[in-house]
Amino acid sequence: MPDFDLVIRNGRVATAADLFTADIGVKDGVVAALGRALGKGQREIDAAGRLVLPGGIDSHCHVEQLSGSGVMTADDFYTGTRSAAAGGTTTIIPFAAQHRGMSLRKVVADYHECAGPKAVVDYAFHLIVSDPTDAVVGQELPALIADGYTSFKIYTTYDMLKLNDRQVLDVLSVARREGALTMVHAENHDIIAWLSDKLMDAGLTQPKFHAVAHVRTAEREATHRVISLAELVDVPVLIVHVSSAEAIEQIRIAQNRGLRVYGETCPQYLFLTEDDLDKAGFEGAKCMCSPPPRDKANQEKVWDGLTQGVFQVFSSDHAPYRFNDPEGKMKHGSNAPFKKVANGVPGLAARLPLLFTGVAAGRIDVNQFVALAATNAAKLYGLYPQKGTIAVGSDADIAIWDPEKEVTIRQGMLHDAMDYTPYEGITVKGWPVVTLSRGEVVAEGGKVTEARGRGRFLPCARSPLARPLGRRVTSFDPVSGRLAGL
Repeated sequence: MPDFDLVIRNGRVATAADLFTADIGVKDGVVAALGRALGKGQREIDAAGRLVLPGGIDSHCHVEQLSGSGVMTADDFYTGTRSAAAGGTTTIIPFAAQHRGMSLRKVVADYHECAGPKAVVDYAFHLIVSDPTDAVVGQELPALIADGYTSFKIYTTYDMLKLNDRQVLDVLSVARREGALTMVHAENHDIIAWLSDKLMDAGLTQPKFHAVAHVRTAEREATHRVISLAELVDVPVLIVHVSSAEAIEQIRIAQNRGLRVYGETCPQYLFLTEDDLDKAGFEGAKCMCSPPPRDKANQEKVWDGLTQGVFQVFSSDHAPYRFNDPEGKMKHGSNAPFKKVANGVPGLAARLPLLFTGVAAGRIDVNQFVALAATNAAKLYGLYPQKGTIAVGSDADIAIWDPEKEVTIRQGMLHDAMDYTPYEGITVKGWPVVTLSRGEVVAEGGKVTEARGRGRFLPCARSPLARPLGRRVTSFDPVSGRLAGL
């Protein structure tokens, strides 16, 4: 009788800290043994010459979600998780998104109905808080955090999503008290709206002017402001999809001051530029996202942020709106002004191969890759060590990589519901050739499992990284959570 359900032999196993040659024995979906010359497995995979890495965690993606402007993403939980598996990702954390007037509890219940029958790989949920009423802040949000929804996103821009500073402080206070992690889309709404109106009045409506409206100053100012508010409340904060050198500088300054400020960036800021929004006709709309891609010199600053540890997380911010579709990018026509175009680019399957180019080029090592791809997200969001590493007792979420395999990215290989990829034609070196979720092969040789509903929901623990900083701020008592004298 075999000792294990599966044995992966002879691979170079990498975690965020180590790199070693070993066999991996899997039993009942969990890593049961690491060592040399392990006993037999019911199935065996020879990984000689390959890297054996933890399955990726894409901790920022929009799947089966209605945008604030009323556009539904093209990917549901089946096509989204199928695409994730194709790219070596075994856990996704999309958003149960509240819109104005909605109950958070109802939003979460509805999202479970979407995910449960369809997901191919495991998933957790972030919340999006856009309407922090007394009932939401005082009752629903604390109860949901206790139930395993321990992270949420807020916005400083978009008409239907943005919170004012007082609302941000209210939400941060709940995060502090309940041990949750707050993610922030940081752009100055009034700067963007003012510039957008000026551009529209001048007839400058093409996709390239989206980047002009979302000026780097808007991202820098909002990043600085959010950090200041988080310092006042004494709570960690994660600035998401950081695009500009100026915002990176604000995060670095905060980190050097000892504040627990985390940063996240995405493939679009390493591989796209503002020139991609200036393609003929409406083609530039394919690369419109917020914040937008910046110039070529700025790309190097984002790479520096990765290599120097300013960024802890590398996510896709997968926001899939089909291009040639009246329910997607062309909802308002094939010549719509930039203010009317759905913001977002796809990237679930391409995320990790694009990041691995940094390993192939010597910009980051394989341990940094694992940390950015999986481990740090697992720690931030309360999934570690069940997810995000290869260790005895951890789920057998594993991606076997061929580090020498060169692949030119084409839309047809990504297994999502999109009609384009902004990364079309980019050649990468290093590709996941087998993806396993809890010891089951979910992608191999370009084919992806059809096992709808095999993915499991993951309640998240309160992460120790989301605890208060323990820094005394003038007139605020971090122990009682009260302003002095009140």
